[in-house]
Amino acid sequence: MRKRAIPVVDLSKFTEGNAEERAAFVKKLGEAFHEIGFVGVINHGIPKELIERFYATSKGFFAMPTDTKRKYEVPGMAGQRGYTSFGKEHAKQSQVADLKEFFQIGQEVAADHPAADKYPANVHVAEAPSFTSTGIELYQAFEKAGGALLQAIAIHLELGEHYFDDKIEEGNSILRAIHYPPITVEPASAIRAEQHEDINLITLLVGASAGGLQLFNMEEEWVNIMPEEDEIVINVGDMLQRLTNNYLKSTTHRVVNPPKEEWHLPRLSIPFFLHPKGDMDLTCLAKCVNEAHPLAYEPITAGEYLDERLREIGLKK
Repeated sequence: MRKRAIPVVDLSKFTEGNAEERAAFVKKLGEAFHEIGFVGVINHGIPKELIERFYATSKGFFAMPTDTKRKYEVPGMAGQRGYTSFGKEHAKQSQVADLKEFFQIGQEVAADHPAADKYPANVHVAEAPSFTSTGIELYQAFEKAGGALLQAIAIHLELGEHYFDDKIEEGNSILRAIHYPPITVEPASAIRAEQHEDINLITLLVGASAGGLQLFNMEEEWVNIMPEEDEIVINVGDMLQRLTNNYLKSTTHRVVNPPKEEWHLPRLSIPFFLHPKGDMDLTCLAKCVNEAHPLAYEPITAGEYLDERLREIGLKK
């Protein structure tokens, strides 16, 4: 049997289990986030039919002519809503653009919401009317599963189960449909997505249409992450690493190019980047700072940190 690169946990043991099952889930998730920064999750409550529907509508959108897709690129939005064309984003330590294009869907709030001006409108595609609406449905399912995972992490950190609840309610999370087109010529030095860490609290990723995702483990080896059927992959982002003064690991990962004989195959990937509201204080938790682990980061809010990182990866000028 193939050895797994990351452990797997059953979210229903936390959301529906007894006290013993919940405690075992919290322990296993906390250990995985501390030691590896990645975990596979089954029974996550995100309907398979909804995932498949969004894959189908995403595929339809990316198959459209480039000029059509570019109509949905919003200037000055730093890629936070709508389409971002091929070759715009790069890893923060690289100047070579990743081999991808993507479309982003954000938080929906009512028009009369007191802070409506802080939430840019989602972009709807006239040629694919169900694309964004299906994405919003999936966004809300991801938000629910992500909220449950953060409740478990809050218990593990002894912050109280509901520590993150109000911080992520109406947060700046992003659902991203990423399309890696077929590779037609030998890439200069770019790979589909250069090694990086995510900006947010946690990322939830449904199985991509092709392999290629790798993480850099404690032994300093690149290992393949191959989720099983109906499993989502969760990883710690830099905001959660920062909040816990490096106790929880935001692990480096990348998407490598396929073998040459598979260059003709595109790859579609759907990550959900779970962000808090911009005013969340990311000052390191006092309980995570001690003599063995001195304070590693200056105080910053989630909004300030996001802004800084969007500039580093070339989305914000």
